Amino acid sequence: MNRCRLQIFYSGKVQGVGFRYSVKTVANGFEVTGIVRNLADGRVELVAEGSKDELDAFQQAIRESELGHFIRNEEAHWEESQNNFRGFEIVR
Repeated sequence: MNRCRLQIFYSGKVQGVGFRYSVKTVANGFEVTGIVRNLADGRVELVAEGSKDELDAFQQAIRESELGHFIRNEEAHWEESQNNFRGFEIVR
């Protein structure tokens, strides 16, 4: 399986609304590993690894979840997997 890394910066009302917890819950339905964390500038960073198809589906599931109306913008970057995650975690 060819693994990829997807990094997304979410902006909008994405802090203080359970965004990270909800992303972790959505992640449980996919074969992905990674992290989600708040950034000092008010954005949320998601870094996930998995197959391209799983990551595309995961990204779409986040958009279609209750989180969708909090997201004003998402900036996505793709790169090669670094295989340095075990599971999916919220980073504080």
